Amino acid sequence: MNTRDIASRLSAEQEHNDGNVQSHWNRVVGRRSFLKGVGLAGAAVLPGGGLLASQAAAGTASKLTEGDVAILRFLAAVELIESDLWQQYNELGGVNGGNSSYMAALSNLDGDMPQYITDNTEDEISHAAFLNEYLQSKGAQPVDLDVFRTLPGSKATGAQQIGRLTNLQALDVDTSYYTRYRSSQSPDFGATFPQAVTINNQPAIPLNDKDTPPNTEQPNPPTTAHAKRMQAIANTAGFHFGYIEQGGSSLYSVMALKASSLETLLIAVSIGGVETNHFSLWHDKAGNAVAQPLAGVVDPVTKLKFPDLNAKPFPAEEFQTNLILPEPTQFISKNLPACSVVRPTLDENGGAVATINSFVADQLFKGQSEQFFSKVMGLARAADAAKRQV
Repeated sequence: MNTRDIASRLSAEQEHNDGNVQSHWNRVVGRRSFLKGVGLAGAAVLPGGGLLASQAAAGTASKLTEGDVAILRFLAAVELIESDLWQQYNELGGVNGGNSSYMAALSNLDGDMPQYITDNTEDEISHAAFLNEYLQSKGAQPVDLDVFRTLPGSKATGAQQIGRLTNLQALDVDTSYYTRYRSSQSPDFGATFPQAVTINNQPAIPLNDKDTPPNTEQPNPPTTAHAKRMQAIANTAGFHFGYIEQGGSSLYSVMALKASSLETLLIAVSIGGVETNHFSLWHDKAGNAVAQPLAGVVDPVTKLKFPDLNAKPFPAEEFQTNLILPEPTQFISKNLPACSVVRPTLDENGGAVATINSFVADQLFKGQSEQFFSKVMGLARAADAAKRQV
């Protein structure tokens, strides 16, 4: 069902109930004053079909403002970046991955990890392709980052020897999303959250076959130095997966509020829903790296330790590994009841510039050129500057 079909269906339903709706608003606050309060004063004079149907019937639902284009171009850039990093994970650890030890270490987190990695990769590639094709269909310029595919990739068995947009070989992973989603406090009200695991300068993919031989057995828990090294790398990937996708959940929520056309809104909420689905999956798998029997792994090279978060001294609810659904939190106003939602939802915490700054802090762009930073930050600033027009 396309946007106009959706609008027509909503129009029919609204017309059927128009009398009841009109009576209800007249009793509460008055229809005209209510619509004015939410920025839709002109809608009061529309016929029973309502604003949504009228826009669709007039053909305005699919017209893009400059803000819409800026939003979609930035989202296309982010999806290209995500596609690049997920492709690296998929080459080494996906369902057809070429590094058996890495696949085995990932499977210690969950036996279906290779399939999940492949599916996530396919999703991000489809998002990038769709967004660019959609932009072109509207006469807008697509996003091309190919000139920046210059970073070296892994030398381990299974990795293609091609240029990359992203670095996965030395990451500073922000794992505070793990405690944030278990908290009743919200970053939108200034709350900060501790790291679940402090991951600095740690690879999330095997670097080369000497460091991590591709045929090393990976018992759970690992016993040899090579196996521990590979497991720590896989555990880092597990936490990095969640970090990437929680950022997408917030970003799409923020961008949806800026959309002017119905189709831009539809794209933002529809792709954003998939990003949230991804996060829920990876949130669960990350917890398996810090629960028995895998908890306690120490990387023999970097000395990074993955502790047992279900044991003391960690507070139970703040770190409990099977609490993967978002806890109710402050939302919109501290005076309202706590509500289970995606967070953050503000530009400064989850918007476009915040997303790029987070990727920079993650070391995801380590080694990239000044031209690359200028390009992606320019796209980010334009997206954040977009304003909803009604």
